[in-house]
Amino acid sequence: WARVERLAADFRTQLSASKAIKVTDIGEEKCGIVTFTVEGKDPLEIRAYLTANQINVWSSVIESTRIDMEERHLQSVVRASIHYYNSEAEVSRFCDLLQSVH
Repeated sequence: WARVERLAADFRTQLSASKAIKVTDIGEEKCGIVTFTVEGKDPLEIRAYLTANQINVWSSVIESTRIDMEERHLQSVVRASIHYYNSEAEVSRFCDLLQSVH
């Protein structure tokens, strides 16, 4: 758990460094699931781009979590899952790829 928590926190920090990326996680204790949006990009487009670069993510749409997304004015988000077997280099590569998409 400690490794997942640290990697996910680092991931959120790197994502938040970009003005175009908004981390959408809420809650006092955050897990390895990190959700975000990229300004001007549809999450399905981001998902396709990352998949083409051998990074697996998912997208959540308002229909799957209507109350939460409506309250936060979200239509969809990219959902990445950090796990203990991920490396710091993978997290950095992910963030670097996102920088090149906008």
